[in-house]
Amino acid sequence: MNTEHCIDICNGLLRGERSAVETYDHALEKYHDEPAVRAELTRIRGEHAAAVRALDANVRSMGGTPDKTSGAWGSFAATVQGTANLFGPNSALESLQQGEKAGQHDYEKALEDEEVMPDCKSLIQGTLLPPVREHIAALGALQKAAA
Repeated sequence: MNTEHCIDICNGLLRGERSAVETYDHALEKYHDEPAVRAELTRIRGEHAAAVRALDANVRSMGGTPDKTSGAWGSFAATVQGTANLFGPNSALESLQQGEKAGQHDYEKALEDEEVMPDCKSLIQGTLLPPVREHIAALGALQKAAA
């Protein structure tokens, strides 16, 4: 197994999780008058923050240096979410759901990568991917409720 490759993959996932936290921060600004939606988005944001901590620790455990920013993906996600916030609640929730689906794709792609080490795959499969799948369903339910 190639440790450097695994560090690179995990740092990419880490940037995605940092981007998710930033995106939920932006989305929460939109829902200041909707306590139930705000509570759910805050919960999901917290799970992404936990994923940041887990991936940061994972990269360190392999001897790597964790990326400290969300990079270009974070800037793009913030722009998309800011635009969605202008077009109403369902648009913002749809944007968040699309971001979750992109994260799910990234995790599944890492699981298919033969160069990603078994310990990393265990972390993804057991800890990181299940909440993302749940987030997609929760955001779908919020969209239905807002319709």
